[in-house]
Amino acid sequence: MRCVHWRRVPMDLAQEARRKAPAGCVDQAVQCQLSAHEGEKHYGLLAEVDEYGTALWLRWHGTATDLITLQDCPAAGPEPDGEGCCLFVGHPEQHTWQDTPG
Repeated sequence: MRCVHWRRVPMDLAQEARRKAPAGCVDQAVQCQLSAHEGEKHYGLLAEVDEYGTALWLRWHGTATDLITLQDCPAAGPEPDGEGCCLFVGHPEQHTWQDTPG
């Protein structure tokens, strides 16, 4: 189950994210992409940055919010189709494919 926390993207960070996003647009609010967790640190995906496996994320902890660019997690699931993790390298909690009901 995914974390239920959402965060509105502050206007200044949204403008910066639009400049960095290849498509030039980002959502006004994002949901934390981690699985349900106890921690206060959350990560919402804003945009894939390039074809080399990096993405722009909104990270928030309490009232502090910032933009970060992170490498994609290279882990793939054990199934024959090898569904990849949709998070970033070194993410806490489990991989996204582990969070999907079987």
